[in-house]
Amino acid sequence: MTGVAHAARSFALAILALMLTTGVALAQEKEAFTAERFAELQEQNALILLDVFADWCPTCALQQDILDDYVAAHPDVPLHILQIDFDRQKEYVRRFSAPRQSTFILYQGEERIWFSVAETDADVIVGRLNEAAADGTR
Repeated sequence: MTGVAHAARSFALAILALMLTTGVALAQEKEAFTAERFAELQEQNALILLDVFADWCPTCALQQDILDDYVAAHPDVPLHILQIDFDRQKEYVRRFSAPRQSTFILYQGEERIWFSVAETDADVIVGRLNEAAADGTR
């Protein structure tokens, strides 16, 4: 490894370590929903997937597998996944009118662009995420 490449790698690792220790989440990393983080991402016109999730929900588990596969296959898509705990964050379940766990709500900044309940068809989920990512880059 050249000196320049080594320095660049060291710098990148230092930035990543700083981000992880300061609580800054990377795109695609699942985060617990907070109103503050949601507002911050909306202000940045970010692509945000609200995932109304419950640990005990089998449909949610299927959705998590699809999201994990999506994130692995599309590392370049700047998607922020905020998980709303269906059992512990009822005020946000109501705020976003989620009728049940396993609800996905996709935002581009302040605009809601997709609302889905209990969707487990990977082609539908991946298609909507890719469509939103493509629209966001125009």
